[in-house]
Amino acid sequence: MPYFLTSSPLHPDRDELNPANNFVTNLKKYLNGEIAGLFICSDPDSYEMTDKYSASMRDSFVNSGFSFASFHTLDNRNKGQAKDLVANSDLIILAGGYPPLQNSFFNDIDLKNLLSNQDKVVVGFSAGSMNSAEVVYAQPEFEGEATSKDYQRFYLGLALTKVMILPHYQDVKDEVLEGMKLFEDITYPDSFGRKFYAFNDGTYLLGDDNSEEIYGQSYLISEGVISQLSSDDEIYQLS
Repeated sequence: MPYFLTSSPLHPDRDELNPANNFVTNLKKYLNGEIAGLFICSDPDSYEMTDKYSASMRDSFVNSGFSFASFHTLDNRNKGQAKDLVANSDLIILAGGYPPLQNSFFNDIDLKNLLSNQDKVVVGFSAGSMNSAEVVYAQPEFEGEATSKDYQRFYLGLALTKVMILPHYQDVKDEVLEGMKLFEDITYPDSFGRKFYAFNDGTYLLGDDNSEEIYGQSYLISEGVISQLSSDDEIYQLS
């Protein structure tokens, strides 16, 4: 099952997909003709927000040359149909948002098992990409999470990949949370014994059952140290 795990798949200035690093070109190798699309939410109860982002995502695909026979949205309104919706879709889009909340919904609909042994194309967006990992690292995001003993930074994901992605690196690399630098004081210490991959928008992981490659600018954070793996228009082979 091919998966495109992105920081953001959207063009920063236009209502279309970002063609950087051959993203659209590579997608078209797997998606052609009339597509059955499914947008899976991040917040299962925020219907207005989910409908807005689902429609925007659909429009961006259409404006980039893709055609849909159907396009559905999955949240708490229709979670009882999750099995059929997943089974009848060619393209599964995993929304961005708050990773722990989305992970809870994924568990609620048993998405990991619904995707197993399926021939689908998965496109992850931010939180959706993070939650695709076997073990997810959810950086503290809101006040109180950085110092909380109850906030769970690591939990089980969909296991499409073992790669732990940190999206939007260009925007969050200098953030400060509760007086601590998000990366230097929080994420770097969490990286001992682990590998985190920081992606700029426009960067994505393309994988399947045989190989994984990073397209675009990316960084490895491990053992408390960050190093650049690849630049835009470069491909970094993981496996």
